[in-house]
Amino acid sequence: MKLWDKGFSTHKKIDQFTVGNDRELDLVLAKYDVIASKAHAKMLGKVGLILEDEAKALIQELDVILKSIEKGTFTIEDGFEDMHSKIEFLLIEKLGDTGKKIHTARSRNDQVLVAMHLYLKAELTEIKVQIKTLFDLLITLANKHKKVLLPGYTHLQIAMPSSFGLWFSAYAESLIDDVYFIEAAYKVADQNPLGSAAGYGSSFPIDRNFTTQEMGFETLKYNVVAAQMSRGKVEKAAAFGMGSVAATLSKLAMDITLYMSQNFDFISFPDELTTGSSIMPHKKNPDVFELIRAKCNLIQAVPNQLTLIMNNLTSGYHRDMQLVKEVMLPAIQDMKACLEIMTFSLKQIKVSKNILKDSKYDYLFSVDTLNEMVKNGMPFRDAYKTMGKAIENGNFKPKKDIEHTHEGSLGNLCLNKIKEKMDHLI
Repeated sequence: MKLWDKGFSTHKKIDQFTVGNDRELDLVLAKYDVIASKAHAKMLGKVGLILEDEAKALIQELDVILKSIEKGTFTIEDGFEDMHSKIEFLLIEKLGDTGKKIHTARSRNDQVLVAMHLYLKAELTEIKVQIKTLFDLLITLANKHKKVLLPGYTHLQIAMPSSFGLWFSAYAESLIDDVYFIEAAYKVADQNPLGSAAGYGSSFPIDRNFTTQEMGFETLKYNVVAAQMSRGKVEKAAAFGMGSVAATLSKLAMDITLYMSQNFDFISFPDELTTGSSIMPHKKNPDVFELIRAKCNLIQAVPNQLTLIMNNLTSGYHRDMQLVKEVMLPAIQDMKACLEIMTFSLKQIKVSKNILKDSKYDYLFSVDTLNEMVKNGMPFRDAYKTMGKAIENGNFKPKKDIEHTHEGSLGNLCLNKIKEKMDHLI
């Protein structure tokens, strides 16, 4: 069944190419198409385009379809082009002519558009919850290990003293920036495009404010052309938000992979969180974190993929937009999987203590030792040169009883302030 069927058939090859994997992807979106269809049916009854009894019958049958989707029994067979045609077929099968009226005053264009908006709202909300869960864990780990010192690096060279408290809470606060992007994407998605039809509105006297309230959108995307132009744009906004989260997770995964190596040995995980080698019996590989790193790097490429799909398209709908689903839906699932597995794994992290007792880390304290000279009255530039000569001549004696007290330093992590920022944002 095709919603645009006029009584003639297209070639099988054309069908296969144009439909692609829409049926598989639409199983994810079908729930939201039903939600939008319920709102649409209520609105049609409200404005008198269909009878109230017809609206009630449509809504009742749509609820049946929704339950089948939630149970996982809803299918889109090869004879159907997409979720829209299968849902409409089921309505007609049960309700006859009443089922045929569901498509009044709308187009498949705004059907898939509003379904995507609803889907992205739900997924961004879930991603935000997952971020908050990871954030809370990182704050807990930072507080638990705040006194355990860790080498800090610049240019991958030993630099200055850090701590596990600083390391964990750095990633926690970085997640706050990521949520700002997620919130912005949610704001873009929280605009109802339904009623734009094929992109130029309808001559039917529909009530778009009603469907906006019915579906829980904050506002309406008023201009019907602008509503259709949000196709691809709303996905791109979400992709930028996820890309920001992915950048944080990728960097954290890289740190973990490095810190787990025998050369560093800063952290470890239980054996069941690692994998082995087919020929080296001693190996305990950080495969899970390497895959998080790779998957998150791919997620960061999604905005560019969407840009390449949408570039240079005029206003109005183009079939190019179908490919946006192929990029976006798997990326969202990967994003959620990476957040989940990172949180699961970090709950079992073990940190090494007394790392800085190794003499190779003595130079970490050069700045603190230099600063002590400055505190005692020596000009900074003179203290810097004096310290440099001592290091060069092998006479450097580190001052290890360091004290960092300013806000955000290893002696004053401001964990409560960081937590307040996230709580306020969430």
